[in-house]
Amino acid sequence: MIAVNEVRDTLGVREACTALGLPRATWYRARTRVSRATPGSDDHTRPSVVSPRALQPAERILVLDQLNSERFADLAVPQVHSTLLDEGSYLCSQRTMYRILKNAGQVRERRDQLRHPVYTKPELLASVPNQLWSWDITKLKGPSTWNHFQLYVILDVYSRYVVGWMVEDCDNANLAEEFIAETMRKQNIDPGQLTIHADRGSSMTSKAVAFLLADLGVTKTHSRPHVSNDNPYSEAHFKTLKYRPQLPERFGSIQHARDFCRRFFDWYNHQHRHSGIAMMAPVDVHCGRVEEIVAQRAGVLHNAHRLHPERFVRGAPAPQRRPQPAWINPPAPATEAVVAGAH
Repeated sequence: MIAVNEVRDTLGVREACTALGLPRATWYRARTRVSRATPGSDDHTRPSVVSPRALQPAERILVLDQLNSERFADLAVPQVHSTLLDEGSYLCSQRTMYRILKNAGQVRERRDQLRHPVYTKPELLASVPNQLWSWDITKLKGPSTWNHFQLYVILDVYSRYVVGWMVEDCDNANLAEEFIAETMRKQNIDPGQLTIHADRGSSMTSKAVAFLLADLGVTKTHSRPHVSNDNPYSEAHFKTLKYRPQLPERFGSIQHARDFCRRFFDWYNHQHRHSGIAMMAPVDVHCGRVEEIVAQRAGVLHNAHRLHPERFVRGAPAPQRRPQPAWINPPAPATEAVVAGAH
């Protein structure tokens, strides 16, 4: 910048920039920054010109007062503008009204609308079995159109083990209450041990279920309204169910649905190798056989490496994975939280 200024008065801006190998745009940008930062700079800058068409300060105040008046405070700018025209009054254009509102920091939704509260995101951790359950209800197609059976499922989030299920004709809070109580009895749940998470279906938010869980010393949590991924483990489980090749197009009766579910949940709990729990069966994780399985797998791999080391080009097999703690909405890392707070 200094070098260009020294040569500019003799050669001109174009020749000076060419001689120094500097784009003219770079020099103009630098000159503008210096001029703005130094009010007394000798560089000539374009003077601030006020358009003769601009509103006077008093007129701008009048427009803002009209927009904020009781009759117009909840109306959008086009409605205010049209109303004033119908009354034989023209203050300014709609664009000018928006510009005045922006300068006053009032560009927002002007209509009087219900403001929904900000719901807290559930952040739940399961590091052992029977610490966090997720439950939901899904429909199974019945023998005719608009006829469905209701499948209730409770899933242990850590082990992915289905601790309870039932098929009924309807979605009923009293049935849900009995179902949860019976499942907890079978799993020997102690007061204060368990958290049960669900979405906001009518049975899940019913008073009967809430009173039951309170009496049993169980913490209950719910998904946020209109948020589809706050109950991911139940949703993923239902996808596994409904993508099974053996799932009928429709069930002929409720007994047919129960027979199918009995076979499905037996397969799911005892045979299905789940990717979320290190390709183990849910029953093995739920019943505490993880270390036994890890040791057995490691022994097989060690023997295979001992017999044919040349087949393992990257050396001995790595230690077997173990199931990791499972989160519903893990908290954001500290760095992300700091960045979010900065904005």
